[in-house]
Amino acid sequence: MTADLRTRYLGLELRSPIVASASPLTGDPAAVAKLEEAGVGAIVLPSLFEEEIVGEEFELNRSLDNGAGVFAEALDYFPDPATFSGAGDRYIARLEQIERQASVPVIASLNATSTGGWVEYAKRMQGAGADALELNVYRVAADASKSAAELEAADLELVAAVRAAVTIPLAVKLSPYYTAFAGHAGRVVDSGANGLVLFNRFYQPDLDLDSLEVANKIELSAAWELRLPLRWIAILRPQLGAGVSIAATSGISSGADALKALMVGADVAMMTSALLRHGPGHVRAVESEMRAWMDQHEYESVAQLRGSASRAAVANPSAFERANYMQTLHSWNGSR
Repeated sequence: MTADLRTRYLGLELRSPIVASASPLTGDPAAVAKLEEAGVGAIVLPSLFEEEIVGEEFELNRSLDNGAGVFAEALDYFPDPATFSGAGDRYIARLEQIERQASVPVIASLNATSTGGWVEYAKRMQGAGADALELNVYRVAADASKSAAELEAADLELVAAVRAAVTIPLAVKLSPYYTAFAGHAGRVVDSGANGLVLFNRFYQPDLDLDSLEVANKIELSAAWELRLPLRWIAILRPQLGAGVSIAATSGISSGADALKALMVGADVAMMTSALLRHGPGHVRAVESEMRAWMDQHEYESVAQLRGSASRAAVANPSAFERANYMQTLHSWNGSR
């Protein structure tokens, strides 16, 4: 018996539950071809960032203003703003290129904090052939004058605006840092999301003691980081129902990790760090490990496996809630 790894995510038929999430690999057409060859189910492009577009527009306008009214003949040296290729244009061109060559679904990604021009870029991504859109909501709630309710309302407004702009499936990538996460997740779905990606991994700043400056250093994920999405997917799967797609991300590096994500109710397991560490071919090892385990435990398909260990399916549902805290503390053994 060979286990069937096919799954559905955002209404799309995928040959595998392993999805290559946003990274430098998924933005490189050559690397995308290798990911496809290795068996990946879908590709999520790197995000188009709000700050990137706004920053480029600011610098262009500032440069044009600096030369205005000085030497009339110098105006010919400046590009026509209407023909200038900015970050958004380059993103759309890359999306079109990868979409043309790819045989698996290609998911575009927007990283936004405000509605602004994002509705227009969502439309352009759909027009460029994206099979689905991932809205990456990455917000640091640093303004003490803003309440949790205000910030959550702004996020829901953003989701609703993007949903109204496109007809392709929409997933929303959330952080776990909401006051009442389960309720907010449900409202995101009510605002138009077809699926949730759990979780957005915040990169924390460090300090350089030599330069005395804030240092931005990326740390690839570790296996223990999967525990947070496992808990919340297990809790949300029975509440949201089978009609809402859920993707697990953060800490997935092996077949065992992917199996755990599926068992608590995820439709797909997204990988970034493991692919950067080991290369696109790592997908084959992950899927081989999954099939071996499923065959050994007599699971014929992902559909049969999915949700078998969600909060609604396990014998002790409290293990995903507060009761687990005390049990975890008592599990410590200094000899290990």
